[in-house]
Formats: sequence, structure tokens, C-alpha cells
Amino acid sequence: MLFGTGDFFCKRNIRLQLSSNFHTARTPIMALSGLYAALGLLFGAAAAAAAFGPVPRITWEHREVQLVHFQEPEVFNYSTLLLSDGKDVLYVGAREVIFALNSVNIAEKHHELYWKVTEDKKTKCADKGKSKQTECLNYVRVLQPLNDDVLYVCGTNAFQPICDHLNLMSFELRGKNEDGKGRCPFDPAQSYTSVMVDGELYSGTSYNFLGSEPIISRNSHQSPLRTEYAIPWLNEPSFVFADVIRADRNSTEEDDDKVYFFFTEMSVEYEFVGKLMIPRISRVCKRDQGGLRTLQKKWTSFLKARLICTTPDKNLIFNIINDVFILKSPSLKEPVIYGVFTPQLNNMGLSAVCAYNLSTVEDVFSKGKYMQSATVEQSHTKWVRYNGEIPKPRPGACINKEARAANYMSSLNLPDKTLQFVKDHPLMDDSVTPIGDRPRLIKRDVRYTQIVVDRVTALNGSMYDVMFVSTDKGALHKAISYENGMHIIEEIQLFPNFEPVQTLLLSSKKGKRYLYAGSNSGVVQSPVAFCDKYSTCVDCVLARDPYCAWKSHEASCINILKEDEIERDWIQNVGGDASSCPDKVRENSLQHTFKHGSTAELSCCQKSNLAQVVWKFKDDVLKVESPKYRLLEKALLIFNLSEGDSGIYQCLSEEKVKNKKFSQVVAKHVLELKKIQPTTVDPIQPAAQTEASSSIPFPPTGTSFLSCVGSDSPPSPTNTMPDVWSSTELVMVMLLPPFLSDQAQHVSVHGTFHLFCQATGPSDARFVWKKNGQKMEVCVSEQSHALADGRVHILSWVKDAVAENSEYCCSVLSKAGNKTSKVLITVEGKDSIGQAEWVKEYDSWRSAVSEHHAMMQNWKTTWVSFLTCILSCTMLLE
Repeated sequence: MLFGTGDFFCKRNIRLQLSSNFHTARTPIMALSGLYAALGLLFGAAAAAAAFGPVPRITWEHREVQLVHFQEPEVFNYSTLLLSDGKDVLYVGAREVIFALNSVNIAEKHHELYWKVTEDKKTKCADKGKSKQTECLNYVRVLQPLNDDVLYVCGTNAFQPICDHLNLMSFELRGKNEDGKGRCPFDPAQSYTSVMVDGELYSGTSYNFLGSEPIISRNSHQSPLRTEYAIPWLNEPSFVFADVIRADRNSTEEDDDKVYFFFTEMSVEYEFVGKLMIPRISRVCKRDQGGLRTLQKKWTSFLKARLICTTPDKNLIFNIINDVFILKSPSLKEPVIYGVFTPQLNNMGLSAVCAYNLSTVEDVFSKGKYMQSATVEQSHTKWVRYNGEIPKPRPGACINKEARAANYMSSLNLPDKTLQFVKDHPLMDDSVTPIGDRPRLIKRDVRYTQIVVDRVTALNGSMYDVMFVSTDKGALHKAISYENGMHIIEEIQLFPNFEPVQTLLLSSKKGKRYLYAGSNSGVVQSPVAFCDKYSTCVDCVLARDPYCAWKSHEASCINILKEDEIERDWIQNVGGDASSCPDKVRENSLQHTFKHGSTAELSCCQKSNLAQVVWKFKDDVLKVESPKYRLLEKALLIFNLSEGDSGIYQCLSEEKVKNKKFSQVVAKHVLELKKIQPTTVDPIQPAAQTEASSSIPFPPTGTSFLSCVGSDSPPSPTNTMPDVWSSTELVMVMLLPPFLSDQAQHVSVHGTFHLFCQATGPSDARFVWKKNGQKMEVCVSEQSHALADGRVHILSWVKDAVAENSEYCCSVLSKAGNKTSKVLITVEGKDSIGQAEWVKEYDSWRSAVSEHHAMMQNWKTTWVSFLTCILSCTMLLE
């Protein structure tokens, strides 16, 4: 989005969602359709138990991708970002400091300016009941370009908001110390938004210390304006975004530029058993000067309407708006508004993205019906559709060519009848409906927080709107809409500590397209695509990423926006059809040598969440359900190896797109068994000694046990006869999936849940569990099994219940090294989702280990009997 002089700057702010706690309602009066709508809005999500939304094809963990971080010690709340593409500078507003960073590499800091609160103001703030250590500081909330050399900046300043001018040359404040009331929130937790339009600041925030007087205002020396302090105008709003949309200079209507505000507020048109929240879009005209007698120094053009984001059957209604992005592109006929929504009672963890054409919005404001208040039963007020005569000029309309032709040159000339009407009727009865009358994307088990959208031209000339949507767990979803529906290309973990993304910004500069995400702890810079992570043509095309194409003569996946010229041999199909990829692919194989009776572990790491893993042995599909095999998430275990197991094993990834199946080899293993030299048994030695000294391969005995280890160390299993040889010289400690972060993360209050960890390592390996940094005192269960190569496989689990958010950590400790897995369990007022699946997974692992142990015992009995028979026969022959 572009702001400021010469459309030079880009700007995003953090928007904080206010609470939607329920209160006792007035007499519940509403139309039957309105009641059904409210019921669906509040409880529809609970009725929809089916899984929603596409699965991200690729999930990149934080350590798997190259991201650039910026954070300073003892600095928090990096919540306001402003990008100057022309200067390659990213300005960051944090708590008591403003930074200027290199936007190409944000780890490089150009300037910093500390903007602290005086001790006197801190003390006065604390005397009013606020925290001196946190709330009574200066949180930078406004960073807006006043011109090419000056930023307009505002901060909360210990609940006494203040604004100043920042000289970009010297990076110093000019000391204006303007009153920030109405431009910046008092409380750092209050919602706010702002945009600079032609040197004038338009803001949505609170006007008083208590946050009880919401306001949409324009800070102007010539014509400052604000909203009426009245419930019909603003009713406990939570502001999320503001932007200006310029009028078409070629239009014959000679219309005005308009500034749009987006917020969620308490409904006045519906009444229910509690606060019913409604997402709104409002707009004001840039040349509005207020009224001459009525609405003096107040907006004469302020109108607001409902934003609808529901499924066609109305079973799911998303009524909390979290963020908005307005896509403006020369290739678009009109701007498109993208909004991120959640339901008010989000007990299913749902989020949605809806898109709106600007013309739909303007039709509601310029042609739609108004609502009016009607008194019912003497004291009760109800809002209904107004069907009476509408004054002329139309109330709330901007001054355009038609108005000027009627001699209304400015809002100061408007008749009192028109002004009084808009004062009493700011709410439209018509609603703004989304494109296609449905959300673009619905996703379960995620809460979307921010959104930016980039418009990309594919190799075939088709245009795609790529949505980047952040989550409250520090992740980023990248999604596109194409003929087969919505596709989430990838999920990137931006912040390793899974903290919410508070603000998101996109740089669309040619050759320097980056994403910038702000959180409480720092800022992350990410490329818009990770094309180089795809190593094959099939993988590159199956990604369905319009940024990426396969460069055949270099055998690499490239970002087409970084290339100077497009070449004919590039392969790209955003629909996912990889038929154009060459059949021959270079395959690298891994050689393995094992002994008889040992266990082989063949690795296979395929990244696609939409693919199915298929193992082949000697070109035939392997029946992995056999007890001889155990299929892990990233490996295949083969037990009790024999001559028949020698050969070539292939791990294939099979992915289906448009009823076509695309297969590619992910890993290739060549397995050989070490030949065994025959050994002569000395008949003089007793049977027991023969067994001990025999070089005939004896299957691993295996040791399994279940123990409640509590705070004590678990006993270490032993294997006295390791009989496997491989090229690995050092036994390493390795955690096996699923890791803690893959397991239950949301539980109900006091609801019990299981967490488990498993690992392989040397015989001294053991697990230690911690909860919130303290060693757990609850009973910790553990099962261990000795593998044939001398390692042990350990499975450990805990059963617990929590009343508040808690961090769990399982660590496997050994002299060979330590590994740790962590998860943050958050408490919600609902049953834990997916717990049954994890219990089932745990039971299957426990069953598998027990099954393997039983098989090893049977083999031991057989071999003992066989050796005893040989010895007896030899003695008889003597």
C-alpha cells in the first residue's frame, strides 16, 4: 500500500483486538432472521465439526529457511513498521525506541532514537493505577511520512500521548511535543489505526484516558474533523486498518478521494443475550470540511456498513475482523479489499479470508438504504430500515460534479436537512458482500492475525493474487486461488518461539520483494518465495507457486521475478500439472552393509504434506504392514535381516493433482548383507560355553520395561551382543517424530492429556521431563528396547492436566549428546482437539515395540534349540 508524498511510502500498524466479553442484554428484540443469524454467528462454528481448509503443502520449520532477524536487548513490542522503498529503509517503532534499518538486510541498523518517558510522568501514571514497569512507558504507535525528509511520530507516553516530527537526515526529534490525543491511543493495549493523506493524519483511536470515547479524526491545521460522540456513530469499536483510495482522475463524476476505516464494534441493529460484534467498513471524504451550523467540525460524509463474511449456507459467520489489506494494481479494474476474520466464539479455532470489490462497497454507500432508530415501548430503541424520503443532496455523499452543478461547492454549503439526516442515520441497512458470496479461504485450527497480498504474473501471462497470512503462533501461510480452488503453497515458521505476528508488511519493489513481520520480541525479514528449496522439476511444479519455475539447462528451481529475461525452456504450471518435466532424474543411492538378524533403518525425508510415501523393493511395492517392517514418518525399519532382504529399496513420493498422480524418487538405498565365515564348534566344550563363544549370529535379545521413573533416572537397557556393522562410527542421540510440537497444543481447563517422546541413542540414554522449567514430579512412564546395533529405542510419556498455559520439555540425555523437544500447551474452554488421535498413535507405537520384543524372544528360543541340537548330534557322532 502506498502513502504520502508521491505515493512513496508503505505503512502498516499493529491492531489489537479488544475483548468481546458478554454482558446482560436488554430485552431481546430482533427479527427471526436476525435471531438465526446471531445464533449461527455465535454457535455455528461448534456445529461444524468437519475439518476446513486446505493443508499447507510444505511446512518449513524455522531452522530450515534463511530468515533475517532484528532485535535489540531489552527492547520489546516491535509493533509499527513503515517502509520507504525508494530509500531501502525500514522504520521500526518499538517500546521507547525508533529504528531505521536496511530493508534489504534488516540485521544492518542505520539509526536508532530512544524516546523515553520522564520519571515524573511515570510516577503520575503509576498513581492512576497503571504498571510503572510496562504500561507507563512510551509505545511508538504512529510512524507516518509527513514528507520525504520528515516522519510524523506519536507514542503513548505513559498515558499522555504525544506527537513529534522526526528529521530523517539527523534522525532526531524536533521537539514539537504536540498533544497526541485523538491521534494516538492512551493505553498501549487499545486498538488504533492511522494513515497520512497529503500531509494530514487520519486516525481511529480513543480520545480519553479510560478508552471510553472512540474517535475517527483528521488532524489538520485548516479543517480538523472528528466523529460525533454517539453510539450510532461508534459503539465500542476495535480499529484494525485505514487507507486512502484515490478517485479516478479520468472519471466524468469528478469524485473525491476517500479514506476507509475498518473495525469491529458492538451491534446496534441486533440484540441478543450478550454483546454481538459486527465487522464494519466506514468512509469519509478527503475534502469534507464539516457543516456550517449542523455538524460543525464533524464529518458530514461519515457512513458505515456491515462487512459480510459467511459460508453460503450461513452455518459459519465470521464477525471479528483482525486485519485488512487493499490490493491496488494497474492490472486490476478496481482495488480489491482483503480481510481476515474469525468467529466471535471461536471454539473451533477457525479463520477466514474474504475479498470485496470496491464497487460493491461504493454501491452500498451511494445507492443503499439507511437504518434509523425507532422507539419501542417508550424507552427501548430499535434500529430498522428507513423507507422514507431521502434528502438531496444524498446524505453522506462526497462533493462531486453533480453536487457542484447544484451549487454545493463544499460541505459547508450543504443544507441542514441533509446534515441532520446523516447525523441521525450513519449506519447503512445494506451490507457489503464478498466476491463470490463466500470466503476465499477457511482454515481450521489456526487464528489468522495479519494479511498482505501480492499480484504476480505467471509465465503464461495469468495473474494470481498471492495471499500471505500470519498466525498467532508466529507462522505464515502463503496461499493462492486457482481453477481447482484454494491452495496453501507453504507454511513458514517465522518466529521460533511461536509468538503472535503483530504486524506484516510487503515490499513489492522489483528484484527486492520481501516480507517483514513484527512481534513482541523482534522483526523478521523473509523472501516471498523459497524456490531454491525444490531440488527436482516435479517438486518445483507441484509447489504451484507462481513465483517459481524450473530452469531446465541449470536443473534448478528459480524465482522468475529475480531473472532479467524469461527463457522459453522454463517449466511452470500453477495448476500443478508436472507432465512437462523430464522423465530422467539423477538419483543418488546410499550403500548399506548389515549382518544377519540385525535391523536396518532406511531414511526417507519427503516434505510434501499432500504426498503419500510408497516404498519399493526390487521395483515391487513393499507391504509395510508386515510385522517385518515398521514405517516411521521419515524412515523404514526392517527387522531380522536375511539374504532375501538384500537389494535396492526406493522411497517414492506420490502426489495427486487433477486426478493425475505424479511420482518421484525421494531416496534410494542399496542394502547388502555381510557374509558370515563358518565356525567349527569344539565338542569338548560344554554346551553353555559353546553358545557364548559361537560366532553364529545371534539375534538381539532386546530389553523392554515399563517404569514409573518419577524424579529418578530410568534403568538403562543393555544388549550384550551387538552384531551389526555399518559405516556409522559414532552412535548419536536422535529424537524421533512426532515431536512435542506436533502433539496436542490446545486443551480444556483441567482436561487430561498425554504427551510422549521417543528417541534412539546409546545404552546410557534416558529421558527427563520438565514443566515450566521445573522437573516433573508426576509419574513418568517409559519403555525401552535394545536394538541390534547396540543402540536403544526409548519411548516415554506423561499424563497431566493444567489450569493455565504451560510449557513442557522432554530431553533425552546421554554422554553422546542431548536432544530436546518443547511444546506450549494453551488452555481453552473446549475439549482438546485431536487428543484421541495422539492416544491412538501412542498405543500403536507401544504395540509395535511389544510386538518386536516378542519376535526377538521367539528367535532367541529357536536359535538356542538349534545350537543345542547341533551340539548333541556332534557328541553322538563322536
